[in-house]
Amino acid sequence: MRFWAARLFGTAGQQMLMVAVGWQMYELTGSAWDLGLVGLYQFVPALLLTLVAGHVADRLHRGHIVAACFFTQGVVALTLVLATEGHWVGRSLLLALSVVLGMVRAFQMPAQQALTPALVPPLMLPRAMAFSAAGSQAAIIGGPALGGVIFVAGATAVYGTCVALFAMGSLLVARLGYAHVAAPRAPVSLQTLLAGVQFIWHRKPVLGAVSLDLFAVLLGGAVALLPIYAKDILHTGPWGLGMLRAAPAVGALTMSVVLTRWPLERKVGARMLAAVGVFGLATLVFGLSHNLWLSLAALAVTGGADMVSVVVRQTLVQLETPDEMRGRVSAVNSVFIGASNQLGEFESGATAALLGPVGSVVFGGVGTMLVALMWFRLFPSLAQRDEMLSKR
Repeated sequence: MRFWAARLFGTAGQQMLMVAVGWQMYELTGSAWDLGLVGLYQFVPALLLTLVAGHVADRLHRGHIVAACFFTQGVVALTLVLATEGHWVGRSLLLALSVVLGMVRAFQMPAQQALTPALVPPLMLPRAMAFSAAGSQAAIIGGPALGGVIFVAGATAVYGTCVALFAMGSLLVARLGYAHVAAPRAPVSLQTLLAGVQFIWHRKPVLGAVSLDLFAVLLGGAVALLPIYAKDILHTGPWGLGMLRAAPAVGALTMSVVLTRWPLERKVGARMLAAVGVFGLATLVFGLSHNLWLSLAALAVTGGADMVSVVVRQTLVQLETPDEMRGRVSAVNSVFIGASNQLGEFESGATAALLGPVGSVVFGGVGTMLVALMWFRLFPSLAQRDEMLSKR
């Protein structure tokens, strides 16, 4: 529960911080390009540091890494408090701190993902993953909303709240009763850095699960086009856009609660592939919808279906991976997640420029369903996987 609460505080702090940084950047520059740069400046350092971060997560105490990452993000938030109050905050500072956040999260994600299996028995891991996802989704829903409400009192109030959340998260993780078993102290080489990539490549169920999630989100992600749908297709206002953005998280939270109560125990591979197919179908329905409530329902279904895929993927990756390699494997998994989200937004924008917003979303939905069908053939070991914990 201590680690769960720490992740809840940390995720809420991250969500609130990004809402405030984005809003403040737009207030300062009025440039949509600069808003995009905030995300890019976080993604690039995270990508470049992936292999190193995974290696560090296997060598050092993972709880200490996560605690240090929360602490550093708290320092970033405190810097923004001082900069805002002192009237020396500006575009360059916000972009520079975005780079710092990207670097910090490059180390946080693999250590955080690899820490959960060390805290719970293997048979409890599916339920623990779903429970953890429920907390994360609650923070993803509540964090931006709370940040928006607090922003009424000014950016300083939001950043100050973030400092408190990161401090609580850091203290909770630092006090975890976790005995880290370090990986053998082999010399650092390209081979040790690439061990996570090689491991995933030679474990076909893991490769199938990770790559399936990459292509599904890459093709099916419609989040980048929600402002266009809200204004030009569904003819709703900012409140409608907020509901559209929240709908997938509501579906994901609901499904994570269901999976916590009734965890997936049999036919997990086939159910993961079926969930991706449902994700594609719901995306197609959203793309063709001109009714706000139908669109909200479709987006909620995408969130729920995606949560099934996420829980199966994360659980398979952690159960198939030896503890001494979990940091490096989790780092590669984090890159797949980041790449699918970032490149998915680019794919949506690029196809929307060619096919229009409706054509782009429909293309993505159909493409996602085709990917699910292809993966049945390409990765039979994944499709035939019965239980999370392999008998071999």
